Amino acid sequence: MLRQLYDWTIALAESPRALWALAVISFLESSIFPIPPDLLLIPMVLAAPHRAFLIATVCTAASVLGGAGGYLIGLVLFEQIGAPVLAFYGKEPLFDDFAAIYNQYGAWAVLIAGLTPFPYKVATILSGATGLNFTVFMVSSLIARGLRFYIVAALLARFGLPIRSFVEERLALVFTAFMVLLVGGFAALRFV
Repeated sequence: MLRQLYDWTIALAESPRALWALAVISFLESSIFPIPPDLLLIPMVLAAPHRAFLIATVCTAASVLGGAGGYLIGLVLFEQIGAPVLAFYGKEPLFDDFAAIYNQYGAWAVLIAGLTPFPYKVATILSGATGLNFTVFMVSSLIARGLRFYIVAALLARFGLPIRSFVEERLALVFTAFMVLLVGGFAALRFV
């Protein structure tokens, strides 16, 4: 089954619709979708290394725009959902303290979430909920997501064939390692 999914992803990566699919996944992943765009970015670059930087550009732009959507979700839905829940439990003052600390270090939080397996969508929604300066948020997002996707694209474009061979020969191992990183990112939320 894993091999079929991999083959389907490679086929999609080589199709004319691949850039659009990557843009949609990148946009949604930044605010609501749990699966990172790397699952499509990597096979797309492996399938067409000469388009690596175009692929990274589409992924970065869509991800940052999706991050703005996540910021909006935090900004709008916090007042409608989050604030009443905090008021019910008498925790409004705690959120104010958290928001002050988050906004002091918010650029770093966005950079870290944008570069690591930590779910970026959490930082986008928190940034809106705490009122992090939107320009700071967007610049941090652009730097983090750009670094992440351009570095991956550049490495794959340069060393793609050996990496593709490694992935195809050890598909189960690579998939397991990816899932551990993904779950680890969500587990890190429990300690933040």
